[in-house]
Amino acid sequence: MGSIQSPRPVRIMNISGSPCDKRDAIAKAAAMDERIDVLVGDWMSELNMPTRAYNVANGIGIGYEESFLEALEPALENIAKKRIKLACNAGTVATKDLYDVVVKMVADKKLPLTIAWIEGDAVLDQVKDDLETNPEKFIHISTGQTLKEWDFDPLFAQCYLGGMGIAAAFSGADIVLCGRVADASPIIGAAAWWHSWSRTDYDELARALIAGHLIECSVYVTGGNFNGFKTLDWDSITNIGYPIAEISADGDVVITKVEGTGGLVSKETCKEQLLYEIQGMYYLNCDVTAVIDQALFTELAPNRVRLSGITGLPPPATTKMGLTAFGGYQAELHWAMIGLDIPERMKLLEKQLKGYFGKERLSRFSLFDLSVYGSAPVNPKCQNECIVDVRLFAQAREREALEEGNFLRPALDINMHTYPSATFHADLRTAVPKVYTEYFPTLIPQPTQTIYFSNGAENIKVLPPTETILHPHSQPSYPPTNPVALSSFGPTQRIELGRVVYARAGDKGSNCNVGLFARNVDEWAWLRSFLSTERMIELMADEYRGQKIDRMEFENLWAVHFLLHDHLDRGVTANGGYDILGKFLAEFLRMRVVDVPVGFVEKGGLL
Repeated sequence: MGSIQSPRPVRIMNISGSPCDKRDAIAKAAAMDERIDVLVGDWMSELNMPTRAYNVANGIGIGYEESFLEALEPALENIAKKRIKLACNAGTVATKDLYDVVVKMVADKKLPLTIAWIEGDAVLDQVKDDLETNPEKFIHISTGQTLKEWDFDPLFAQCYLGGMGIAAAFSGADIVLCGRVADASPIIGAAAWWHSWSRTDYDELARALIAGHLIECSVYVTGGNFNGFKTLDWDSITNIGYPIAEISADGDVVITKVEGTGGLVSKETCKEQLLYEIQGMYYLNCDVTAVIDQALFTELAPNRVRLSGITGLPPPATTKMGLTAFGGYQAELHWAMIGLDIPERMKLLEKQLKGYFGKERLSRFSLFDLSVYGSAPVNPKCQNECIVDVRLFAQAREREALEEGNFLRPALDINMHTYPSATFHADLRTAVPKVYTEYFPTLIPQPTQTIYFSNGAENIKVLPPTETILHPHSQPSYPPTNPVALSSFGPTQRIELGRVVYARAGDKGSNCNVGLFARNVDEWAWLRSFLSTERMIELMADEYRGQKIDRMEFENLWAVHFLLHDHLDRGVTANGGYDILGKFLAEFLRMRVVDVPVGFVEKGGLL
């Protein structure tokens, strides 16, 4: 694949975990003294992909992530000087457009850099006829619904690509621009290029895939969003270091961070990130299937953690395709509520709202939800302690249904008539209707990728893998292994579960996963026995609405993992709640009060 054939590990640094990350990270990484071979970054999510797809399909806005250009421009001279490679997915839904801008930027600076872009993820033209003539064969990954049952018209289709196209592109390019490659694909591509791996080096590819999973969300593995944030060095908390994966020729992986930066790389930060946004024991990518249930982390030195226990299988023949459609319009309005009897105040407000809106107006909404967020403590010490947020959220297919006279005006007109001290939020911009998109994730055969180079080199075509395996729709799910009677752990104390348990949750479409792990091996038998599916349903309380739940264990991580099918109301772009990314579930579960063995509490070190 044209690598430099170096016997040393490749050092890959992630400098962006989402469209919302520090934009000076590339420039700082390129300028620092510490050696980095490849920079990678993630600029895509299931929030900005459908939004930009809708805009491009309707000829409005820009289809790539403009913040990438802001981040890249000041780094280019050092990237050229130090011969650092870079791969990212900032092309979003318009990679060729981004490529044209970057090529001009490099030419204007007269830098000796070759730019490549990868084509193959935008697939509407290839699948359009099939979508129209055989909609029943396209199955929603999370819900099982067929496209024929989906009441929306696709306007954009985009699928995940693997890392082998990036590996091929690195043979002739310095900067590789992609659209919808899987989050970890740039890391796979960088390692495969550096070490000249073949497509059937499955163990090595699988380890690079999970290394990529660990660093793809940038500082999530170095202290960002960490349950143990109180234990971090707060003197350096404003400068959390970005992660580096050191990947050897045999696939050995060490996770670290830049010297002298804040944050932490520990077994716990790595466990939290590994458990984030997974589906079970198999982690699927276009290049390889990683088997991760025996994953193990070993601390080698401060801020250096080795990953082991990962094995690889051939990839699936298919890849995930996301269909974007116009969903309609949405608007919201907020009240502040304070005082006694919050539930009764909510009942009063809801009855008055629905009564004044009337049946005709209400019939035009596809969603009309009034929810209260927060709770008022007994005997509060100040007003801010006992104010809750009341949110009216509505969606409709036609904009007119949410225009001022049909939504904002009737909602505000009852303000004098309702609960004591009723006060609406004075900023009413959220009540102006805006477009939202619906999203349908399904499977298609992996496509061919085509790589284009700015130096006039011949295009490269990367064909789909020929050796593949079939994966069942659901991953293995099972009850606690070797359960131990909870009474055997001695007397208990009622405290929050999160004082003795770490957790991380995330979204994949409308599915939500959550992994919970013990602080040490002595508490693993208790956690494994305690966290049955039935207990999970009990802990979820009102959040459980009959969803299918898969359960499995990571013995070496002392972790129990749950996958909640179709938990997130159509996914991020159409979700009517606050937890659009599925992250809240872990923190909610950690707040639940349970019977914890007194011996665990008396050890100290509570989270």
